[in-house]
Amino acid sequence: MNIIDELTWRDAINQQTDADGLYELVSNEKISLYCGVDPTGDSMHIGHLIPFMMMKRFQSFGHHPYILIGGATGTIGDPSGRTSERQLQTLEQVQHNVDALTAQMKSLFDFEANQDLTMVNNYDWTHDLTLLDFLRDYGKNFNINTMLAKDIVSSRLEVGISFTEFTYQILQSMDYLHLFREHNVQLQIGGADQWGNITAGLDLIRKKEGAEAKAFGLTIPLMLKADGTKFGKTAGGAVWLDAEKTSPFEFFQFWLNQDDRDVVKYLKFFTFLTKEEIEALAEKVETEPHKREAQKTLAAEMTRFVHGQEALDEALEISAALFSGDVSNLTADQIEQGFKNMPSAEMPIGESLLVDWLIEAGIEPSKRQAREDIKNGAITLNGEKITDLEFTLTPAHSFDERFVLVRKGKKNYTLVTLTK
Repeated sequence: MNIIDELTWRDAINQQTDADGLYELVSNEKISLYCGVDPTGDSMHIGHLIPFMMMKRFQSFGHHPYILIGGATGTIGDPSGRTSERQLQTLEQVQHNVDALTAQMKSLFDFEANQDLTMVNNYDWTHDLTLLDFLRDYGKNFNINTMLAKDIVSSRLEVGISFTEFTYQILQSMDYLHLFREHNVQLQIGGADQWGNITAGLDLIRKKEGAEAKAFGLTIPLMLKADGTKFGKTAGGAVWLDAEKTSPFEFFQFWLNQDDRDVVKYLKFFTFLTKEEIEALAEKVETEPHKREAQKTLAAEMTRFVHGQEALDEALEISAALFSGDVSNLTADQIEQGFKNMPSAEMPIGESLLVDWLIEAGIEPSKRQAREDIKNGAITLNGEKITDLEFTLTPAHSFDERFVLVRKGKKNYTLVTLTK
């Protein structure tokens, strides 16, 4: 199967600059291609991951991906998809983000094991460029009317756009030209909002290298959920690839909670399961939706890919403990992951009669209610039911002297953080 056939089956192609030409090219030879990400933050979120999953698919068909970290373009800011100017970051912050994203990419794509994968930084070929050289060698090739007509600029004209962000498409075009010349990169991949930047790069290549230059552009569809909202957002914000920002358990739960109407689409986009495996899971969505086999597979595949097998095992362990209510064998770190978004309270570490402690923590409204709930077996500490009205809570009844997990009734959890 041609890689384009594979992407077509997975509904992963939005636009192509020359569909027939690209199909013929990748059918007859192995090519180099690239996709870039700007270091606007120190972690990617799952929306960033989409085009790079496409790059990995090209790699599996024998093509050579170049991953570009925008150390230069990140200092400017891409106007695509924005309604206002970006706040410029310091060069030190940009470099910090470059280092963080580089480490993240190396973790995701295992550069040591894959020699047919290259990482580049556009700061390397732009930082010595003078203003006069920029204007003469590149600016002269861009028509203002053409630039104004592109969606990335035209959508901002009403509210205004700075000259800095206006020139972003020139910088990105320079990237494509440089990679075309130096590494024979013939394809740029990006999100649907990158179409204007990609076509600007192709125009520059043809002006500089000739109209017959074999260079192509491909965008992936804008990812929307079945309800029409943007994919990758939760009530708490973006779903990050950095485990410190979004824990592996939260990451796992995000995928596990996907709607039946979306899960097959995500299996096609994000996993490397075969067509037969995905079709079998699609059938289970129709015939046995209550088992949520497709969602479980999606969550496992994505958590393993981003965080590794050990993190997946831990997420599964936390999930099983939460489902059964038996949390006693979890570690303090696992408790923190699993109950991060639950109601919380703080209490000083020490010894206290449980009846009084529950009132001070705000879990019980009165001593009468606290005594009644304990007596009736409605209070569980760290997975253990407490019925003794004289029970004294000590640091030994906590997870590593950091947390006490209180369950009142069947579902009402409170994570109490112990302070010194």
